[in-house]
Amino acid sequence: MKSFIPDGYQSILSVYDTQKAIGLLKRLFEDRFSAALHLHRVSAPLFVDGTTGLNDNLNGYERPVDFDILRTGTHAQVVQSLAKWKRLALKRYDFYPGKGLYTDMNAIRRDEDDLDNLHSVYVDQWDWEKVLLPEDRCLEYLQNTVQDIVNAICDTQATLRAIYPQLAQEPIFSREVSFVTSQELEDMWPDKTSKERENAYVREHPTTFVIGIGAPLRSGKPHDGRSPDYDDWSLNGDILLWYERLSCAVELSSMGIRVSPESLDRQLALSGCDDRRELLYHRMLLNGELPLTIGGGIGQSRLSMLLLGKAHIGEVQVSLWDEDTVRMCREADVMLL
Repeated sequence: MKSFIPDGYQSILSVYDTQKAIGLLKRLFEDRFSAALHLHRVSAPLFVDGTTGLNDNLNGYERPVDFDILRTGTHAQVVQSLAKWKRLALKRYDFYPGKGLYTDMNAIRRDEDDLDNLHSVYVDQWDWEKVLLPEDRCLEYLQNTVQDIVNAICDTQATLRAIYPQLAQEPIFSREVSFVTSQELEDMWPDKTSKERENAYVREHPTTFVIGIGAPLRSGKPHDGRSPDYDDWSLNGDILLWYERLSCAVELSSMGIRVSPESLDRQLALSGCDDRRELLYHRMLLNGELPLTIGGGIGQSRLSMLLLGKAHIGEVQVSLWDEDTVRMCREADVMLL
């Protein structure tokens, strides 16, 4: 999606009120979300040792920002997400089933190729992870967790609208989640791209969870890329909301039940990533030394953008933009922070 500002767009809140509302929004959502999922807040790293396998490989081609540390000689990498670090932290902090952690994750994705209304090289999200019992590694548990997160989003929106009545002009997001598999989407629209399928479906089902991302579909192509070493490809997905202001589906959360030793073994082989088996994190997981978990990330700037009725993610976060975007926003009287 190329950056654009909708015709006639004006920010509902002033720049100062926007900053206040972002702070309130984050506090409200954290309280509701952490209570519903039984999560405790922890501190998280900005960078990790690049030799441990703890950094997220995302789709496999994105280059992490890396640097060496003078005093230790460590080859450090700025995190791309905390998907693996969180699972190791649950073991180190001795969490037990039914409890988990959440944290602020700040990342740099230098190879983000879609700098537009929704994408930035700076990523900020709530990363969370929770310990499961073996019997909870199932679709029903995943769906119930998705519903808890959606309820927290809708509760936060309701409180914000009460405090800022001018936000009442924005549509209310639906609590009713439509669950659909990526294969079902491909069967409905085999000639469309995955993003086109999402837009077509979410337009009619404004709160959607797409199940099964990473494994090849019957066409031979996956719905979207997903690293083979954190989500179980049959028990993961994305929360998508229809955003009328931009007339598109917006992914707010990528999440899922994490790989077991068996599914990690299978997915590493399928993706041609057997070389990762020798990394510390992967050895621990294959040996059954890490807890069974569910987890994901929820975009802080994207949630702020949607709940405050913004047209561009640069209105709620500070990043760097190309000259065309800066000029377009200036001409439309849209302030990039």
